[in-house]
Amino acid sequence: MDLTNLTLVLRAALSHAPEERKAAEASLNQFQYTPQHLVRLLQIIVDGNCDMAVRQVASIHFKNFVSKAWSPIDPETRKIPEDDKSMVRENILGFVTQLPPLLRAQLGESIKTLILADYPEQWPSLLHWVTHNLESQDQIFGALYVLRILSRKYEFKSEEERIPLHQIVEECFPRLLNILSTLVQIANPPIEVADLIKLICKIFWSSIYLEIPRQLFEPNIFNRWIVLFLNLLERPVPAEGQPLDADARKAWGWWKVKKWITHILNRLYSRFADMKVHKPESKAFAQMFQKNYAGKILGCHLQLLNAIRTGGYLPDRVINLILQYLTNSVTKNSMYQLMQPQIDIILFEIIFPLMCFNDNDQMLWDEDPHEYVRKGYDIIEDLYSPRTAAMDFVSELVRKRGKGNLQKFVHFIVEIFRRYDEASVELKPYRQKDGALLAIGTLCDRLKQTDPYKAELERMLVQHVFPEFSSHCGHLRAKAAWVAGQYAHINFSDQDNFRKAMHCVISGLRDPELPVRVDSVFALRSFVEACKDLDEIRPILPQLLDEFFKLMSEVENEDLVFTLETIVDRFGEEMAPYALGLCQSLAAVFWRCMASSEADDEVEDSGALAAVGCLRALSTILESVSNLPHLFIQIESTLLPILRRMLTSDGQDVYEEVLEILSYMTFYSPAISLNMWSLWPVMMEALNDWAIDFFGNILVPLDNYISRGTEHFVACKDPDYQQSLWKGLSSVMTDQNMEDSDIVPAPKLIEVFFQNCKGQVDHWVEPYLRLTIDRLHRAEKPYLKSLLVQVIANAFYYNPSLTLAMLHKLGVATQIFNLWFVMLQQVKKNGKRVNFKREHDKKVCCLGLISLISLPANHIPAEALERIFKATLELLIAYKDQVAESKRQNDTATDDLDEFDADEEEDEDDKDMGVNDEDQDEVTSLSIQKLVQARGFQLHDNDDDDNDSDDDFSDDEELQTPIDEVDPFIFFVETIQAIKASDPARFQNLMQTLDFSYQALANGIAQHAAERKVEIEKEKLEKANAQ
Repeated sequence: MDLTNLTLVLRAALSHAPEERKAAEASLNQFQYTPQHLVRLLQIIVDGNCDMAVRQVASIHFKNFVSKAWSPIDPETRKIPEDDKSMVRENILGFVTQLPPLLRAQLGESIKTLILADYPEQWPSLLHWVTHNLESQDQIFGALYVLRILSRKYEFKSEEERIPLHQIVEECFPRLLNILSTLVQIANPPIEVADLIKLICKIFWSSIYLEIPRQLFEPNIFNRWIVLFLNLLERPVPAEGQPLDADARKAWGWWKVKKWITHILNRLYSRFADMKVHKPESKAFAQMFQKNYAGKILGCHLQLLNAIRTGGYLPDRVINLILQYLTNSVTKNSMYQLMQPQIDIILFEIIFPLMCFNDNDQMLWDEDPHEYVRKGYDIIEDLYSPRTAAMDFVSELVRKRGKGNLQKFVHFIVEIFRRYDEASVELKPYRQKDGALLAIGTLCDRLKQTDPYKAELERMLVQHVFPEFSSHCGHLRAKAAWVAGQYAHINFSDQDNFRKAMHCVISGLRDPELPVRVDSVFALRSFVEACKDLDEIRPILPQLLDEFFKLMSEVENEDLVFTLETIVDRFGEEMAPYALGLCQSLAAVFWRCMASSEADDEVEDSGALAAVGCLRALSTILESVSNLPHLFIQIESTLLPILRRMLTSDGQDVYEEVLEILSYMTFYSPAISLNMWSLWPVMMEALNDWAIDFFGNILVPLDNYISRGTEHFVACKDPDYQQSLWKGLSSVMTDQNMEDSDIVPAPKLIEVFFQNCKGQVDHWVEPYLRLTIDRLHRAEKPYLKSLLVQVIANAFYYNPSLTLAMLHKLGVATQIFNLWFVMLQQVKKNGKRVNFKREHDKKVCCLGLISLISLPANHIPAEALERIFKATLELLIAYKDQVAESKRQNDTATDDLDEFDADEEEDEDDKDMGVNDEDQDEVTSLSIQKLVQARGFQLHDNDDDDNDSDDDFSDDEELQTPIDEVDPFIFFVETIQAIKASDPARFQNLMQTLDFSYQALANGIAQHAAERKVEIEKEKLEKANAQ
C-alpha cells in the first residue's frame, strides 16, 4: 500500500460510520507485514503537512504493531521484515524533537520497545547517536529523551545484566554534568530548562538505583553533582508561570525537578550511605556521604519544610520524600544531633499540622466521599502521603528516641484536648482535635507498653474519644471510631466502657456520612476480635450483616471484607442461617468489583483488591459451616459461576483463593454434583496451559474429586477423567525443564489414584510405572525420590503380582528393589532418616512390602523374601516408634495449650499488645492449610538435605485416605499367618533364616498387632456409642 492510499485508510479509520471504520482496520491488519508498511507509517507520523488526527492514528497503529511484532514472544508469530526494522532504527530517533508531545509519547513507547529488544546487539550505533546529539544544542532534548529510555532499561537489572550501563555512564555522564552545570547557571530560566533538568535527574536516578556507577566514586565528580542538586533544591522555583490549579501545579516542571532531586538524595542516603555495608569501596562512599553531604541535605530539607509553617506551597510528594529522609535520620546519632535543636519545631509546627484534617480533606469529604474513602485505605496513596510520612516519623521518633520526646509529644496532645474541651462550640479547634486523635492512634502500640500512659488509656478514651462519636463534625466521628478500634484490645477495667465503645462503633455503621460508616466497619473488626462475650453482638447480628452489605454495595474496600471474615470466624456455625445470604451478597459484590476492575484495567484500583477479599470471605464462610454439609448444596449454584469463570486464565490473579473455595466445595459437600464435576476439565486445561505454579493448590481439589467421587471418576468416559489426569501428570513429569520441587504434587496424585481406585484401573499400572521410573532416574531431591518410590509401593499394594510382572517386563525389578532398600537404610550423621520421613511414607512402604510378601513362592525367591521380610520388620518398628513419639508430642502440646488457655484467662496483658496484621493474615491462611493437611498433603515440604526441620513433622494424624482403616501391624501378621497356612514349608524356611534379633522383632510386632486389634475394637465401640 503506497503512502497516499495508506493515508486514506488511516483517515477512514477515524470515520463515524462503523462499517467504514471496520473496513479500514481490516485493511491495516491485512497489509501490516508487507515491506515498507512500518516505514510509511513513520513517514506519515512525522509529516507536518498531514492532518494531526491522521498522524495520531498512525502513531497509535505504529506503536501497537511494533509492540506486537518487533520481537514477538511466540516464534510462530510473523515478523517485521529486517530491512524495515533497519530503516526504522536509522530514522526514528531524529524525529523525537520535531514531534508535538502527544505524538512524541507514542513514538517514545515504540523507541522503548526497540531499545529493550535490540540494544546493544542489533543497535550498537544508538549510544553514539546519543553522545553526538548531547553535543548539539538543538538536539539535546531528543538525546536526553532517548537516553532516559535507554538508562531505564537497566534500572532494575542484576549486576551482570547491567554491564552495558557502565559504558553508557562512562560516555554520557561527563556530558550530562556539563549540560546540567550550564542549565543551572541560566538566569530566569524558561520552563523548557526544567524539562531538560528533569530528564537528567531521571537518567541519574535509573543509573544509581541499584548500585553507584564507579565514576561517581571519584569525590570531585560526585561533589559536582551534589552541589548542583542542592543548588536546585535550595533555590526558590520561578514565580512566573506557576499554575494556579492544584493538579497542574504539582505536575509543573520546576516542582518535578525538586521531586526528582529529593528522590535521588533519599536513594543515595537510604541505600548507599549505610555504614554497615560490606564492600570496601561502598563503605568509603558511605563514610564520605555521611561526613560531607548528609547533614547539608538535612539542613536543605528543613529549610524547604518551612513552607508548611509559613503557609507556603510544597507538593505532597516532596513533603513525603523529605519526611522519609528525616525518619531515616532519627536512627543515626550524628544526624539526630543536628536535628535535635529543632525537634520541637519539627514535631509541633511541621509534623503535627500535617496530621490534622485540612481544607483539601474537607473538600474531598464533601464533594467526593467515595474518593476520600479510597484514598484513606489505598496502600499506594500511603506511599506518597505527607500524613502517612508524618505518622511514620512520629512512630520512629518515639521508638528510637522516646526518652523525652514521647512525654513531650503526649503533653502537647493533652494540651490540645484541654483547649478543645474548654473552648466554646464555635471556637473549638476541630481540626487539631482530629490530628490529636490520629496521633494517639498512631502511638497506640507504644502507649500500651509504657508507664504511666498504659494505666490512663481507658480514661483517655472515655474523656476524649467517646464524646466525638456524637460530634457534629463527620471527620471527628470517623476518627473516634478509628481510634477506638486501635485500643479495642486493651484491658478495660470497666467492661461497660468496652461495651459503650463497641456499640458506638456499631451505631457508626448507620451514620449518614460514608467515611464514618467505613471507618466504623474497620474499627468493628478489632472489637469483634476483642469481645469476650459474643452475646453483646449476637442479638444484633442480622441487622449488623444488613448494614455490612448495604455498605459493600456502595464501596469496594477489602477492609470491609476483613471485618466480615472476623465476624464469621468468631461466630462459626452460628453463621449457618446467614451462610446462603452472605454467599449471595458476596458473590454480587465480587461480580461488581470485577466489572469495575475490567472497565478501567489501566488503574490499580480497589475493585480488584475487594474482589480478592470477597473470595477470601467466601472461604471463611465455607469453613465456618463445614460441619453442615447440606448448606453446601444450597450455596453451590451461587459459587459455580464464579468458579467456572475464575478457574480460567481470567482468574490468574486470584487462583489460590478460587482453588481454596473449590477445595471446600468438593470436600465438605455430601456428594460432588455433576455441575461441580464440570469444573475438572477447566482446571486441567489451566494446569496444562499456564497454571503449573499452582499445581500444589490444584492437587487438593483433584484429590477430592478422585477420593470422594471415585465411582463417577472411574465410570465416566465423556469426559474421560482418567485420561485427563494422565495427560496432565505425564506432561508435568516428562518435562525436562521442571525442577524436582515443581512436580511434587504429581506422585502424590498417582498415590491418590491407585489407593482410591483399587482393583478398577489395572490398565493404568504399566503407564504410571513407566512414567514414575523414568522420572526417578532424573530425580535429585530425597523428598521427590521418596514420593516416586512410594508410587511403586502403592502399585504393589494395589496389585502386587501385576506390578512385579510389569517391573520385570520393563527390566528394572532388581534395580528398583536395590534402590528402595538403600533408601530405607540411608541415615544422616545425626541418625535421622534421609528418606521416608513422615509416618505416612513409612506406612505406604510397609503396605507395599507386605503385599510383596503375600505373593506365592514362584513370584518371590526365598533369598528375596528374606530381604523383604527383614526390611519390613525394621520399617514397622520405625513406624511404631514414630507413631508413639507423635502421640507423646501431641499430648504434651495439648497440655501446653491448656496451660496457655489458663494463662490467657488470668492475664489479658498480652492481648493489650493488639493484633498484628501479619499475625492476622497467618491466622486466616490456616483454613486452607487445615484442609490440605486433612487430605494428607503439606503446602511446603522442606526437602533440603541439610535441613532437619521436616524430619520430625508428621501430618498423618489428620490424614484421610483409603489406607486409614488398614493397620500395617495387623496386615503384616495376617499375611504371615496366610503363608504359614498355605505353604508351611516356605514359612518354616523363612523363620529359620532369621537370627535371634529379627525373631525378637517379629514376636514384638505380633504382640503389638494383638494390642492394636483390641484398641481398634475399643475405638469402634466408643464411636458407635457416641453416635
